[in-house]
Amino acid sequence: MELAQVVGSVVATTKTAGLEGRSLLVVVPVEVPGAASGPAYVAVDRVGAGVSEVVLVTRGSAARRAVGADNEVDAAVVAIVDRIDVPGMAGGAGN
Repeated sequence: MELAQVVGSVVATTKTAGLEGRSLLVVVPVEVPGAASGPAYVAVDRVGAGVSEVVLVTRGSAARRAVGADNEVDAAVVAIVDRIDVPGMAGGAGN
């Protein structure tokens, strides 16, 4: 899993059957305490996350299991982060 911040959404009116009714979010990986650490990508939202929230994303076969569908899912948002506690590090992410 990795930490990411939601920066937008994708609207796709035509999707494969396994993605029907699911939201697609644009996320950017982040480092603690929140600096971007990689390029943006699209993840299926499983938890109702919104723009600017810090989330946990799972990728690969774990993402396919999280979505519960046998389709082309490569990343899934599986948690909304409330707080990150890292001893010795100032700041944090989440609300």
